[in-house]
Amino acid sequence: MPQMSKVELYAAIRRDHRAGMKMRELERKYNVSWRTVKKAVDSVWPEPRKKPPPRRTGLDPYKPAIDEMLRTDLDAPRKQRHTITRIFHRLVEEHGADVSYQMVRRYVCDRKPEILAASGKAPAEVFVPQTHLPGHEAEVDFGDVTVRLAGELVTCYLFSLRLSYSGKAVHRVFASCGQEAFFEGHVHALRTLGGVPRSKIRYDNLKSAVAQVLGLSRARVETDRWIAFRSHFNIESFYCRPGIEGAHEKGGVEGMIGYFRRNHFTPVPEVDSLAELNEMVEQWDLHDGHRRIGSRPRTVDEYFAIEQPLLTPLPEEPFETGRLFTPRVDRYSQIAVRTNRYSVPTRLIASGCE
Repeated sequence: MPQMSKVELYAAIRRDHRAGMKMRELERKYNVSWRTVKKAVDSVWPEPRKKPPPRRTGLDPYKPAIDEMLRTDLDAPRKQRHTITRIFHRLVEEHGADVSYQMVRRYVCDRKPEILAASGKAPAEVFVPQTHLPGHEAEVDFGDVTVRLAGELVTCYLFSLRLSYSGKAVHRVFASCGQEAFFEGHVHALRTLGGVPRSKIRYDNLKSAVAQVLGLSRARVETDRWIAFRSHFNIESFYCRPGIEGAHEKGGVEGMIGYFRRNHFTPVPEVDSLAELNEMVEQWDLHDGHRRIGSRPRTVDEYFAIEQPLLTPLPEEPFETGRLFTPRVDRYSQIAVRTNRYSVPTRLIASGCE
C-alpha cells in the first residue's frame, strides 16, 4: 500500500476523530505523535515546511567586501572592472581569506545581477508573449544538419519557413545557405503554402538579404537581388536585432528547426542524393501537420486551414532564382565563378561566356 501524503493523513485522522476515536487511539493507529494528531484535528491543511536557514560558509565574513567591489564597478570604466579572478585575488591578498575560487564565483554570479538591478542600471528584462493574426506573419531561418550523403558524412543546411499563427512549417535541405538556396527555399515554401503572409516575414541579418546593418536601428541596406525578389512576391521583411538578443524575436522558427532536427534527423539519415532527402523532408512536414503545439486544442493543420485562405495569392509569373554570370575567359582557357575555376574551349579565350 503506498504511503499516504500528509494531506491524506490529516484527512484520515479528522475522519476517525469525528467518528469518536480518542486521541491516544489515533496516535497508535497512525503511528504519529500527539502533536501531529492535534494539528490534524485543528486544521485541514498541514503547516508548510519551514525553509531551513542558509548554511554558513567561510565566505560569509567577506561578502560585504565583495559587494563593495561590485558597487565600485558601477561607476568604473568598462575595461577596468573587477573580474571574478581579480576579486578572488584581492580577497586572498588584502583580507587573508581562505576560500575557494568556485565559492567566490558562485556568489558573484548570483550577487552581481542583484546589485545592478538595485542600482537601476540594469533593470530586469520583461517579455510579453507574442500573438499573431492568421495569415499575417511568418519567420525564416537556416539551420545546419549532418547527413550521410552517398556514404560520406557532410553538413547541409535546412531552410525553414514557419507561419506564426498556425505553426505550419515548410523545410528544404540545401548543400549551402547561399542566396540561391535562400530564394529557392522561399519559392518552394510559398508554393507549398499556397500564398504569402500579408504583413511581414521575420529574418535575422543573413548576408543573402542584408548587405549592411545600420547601427542599432532596424534599418538595413538590402542586396539588390533580394529587393527584386521581395518585390516580386510582395514580401514585407522585418529584421531582428543582431546576435543572441534578437533570437527570441523569431523564436518560433528557431524552436521549429531544433524540433525538426531532433525528431527527424536523429539518427543521422543516410541517402544517395539531396533529392531523395527532400522527398523525405516533405513527408515529415506532412506528418508534423497532425501534431499539437504545446497546450493548443487543435492540430497545426486545423489552424492552417483557417490561415491558408487569408494568405496573399502568389504571382503568376516565375522568378529566376539562379544567378547569371558573364565571366571572361583568361589565357589559360579558364573562367572563374566565385571561388571555382572551370576549363572552356580555347576558341573563347579573351571573350566572355555565360
